[in-house]
Amino acid sequence: MFSLIPYRRGNKLSLNDDFWGFGRNVIENFFNDPFFSGVLSATSGIRADIRENDKEYIVDAEIPGVNKEDINVELRDDTLTISIDRGEEIKDEGENYIRRERRYGSVSRSFYVENVVNDAVTARYKDGILTIVLPKDKKAKKNKHRIPVQ
Repeated sequence: MFSLIPYRRGNKLSLNDDFWGFGRNVIENFFNDPFFSGVLSATSGIRADIRENDKEYIVDAEIPGVNKEDINVELRDDTLTISIDRGEEIKDEGENYIRRERRYGSVSRSFYVENVVNDAVTARYKDGILTIVLPKDKKAKKNKHRIPVQ
């Protein structure tokens, strides 16, 4: 069976390579393959930006390539949890071949948020960005005390 090796500038044979092409950069080239960039990025989790103003906290989470139905947002005991469970299967059948690709997995991320009005929290998903608005509770007691440093 034949295999295709992607061409990259700098993939030139040198005197340090053996007959089979195993040089010093074999492992490096293996993990720089475009296949691994997609696999490794899927395990990196959910990236999020958190902003605050006088009235609310705003969480912007990057979740590209996910269906809105696969996203679960939950607020319990001052902990905001964003989780994704997905199972996807692609079937492509042709005259001389069958191809099936499956992608299953789950990922979650939690944040501690206090003094939030639970019933007024809203979430919106658009263009791969999940935006969650958490209004602050004005009645909450602020137990902030500045400690002087000596």
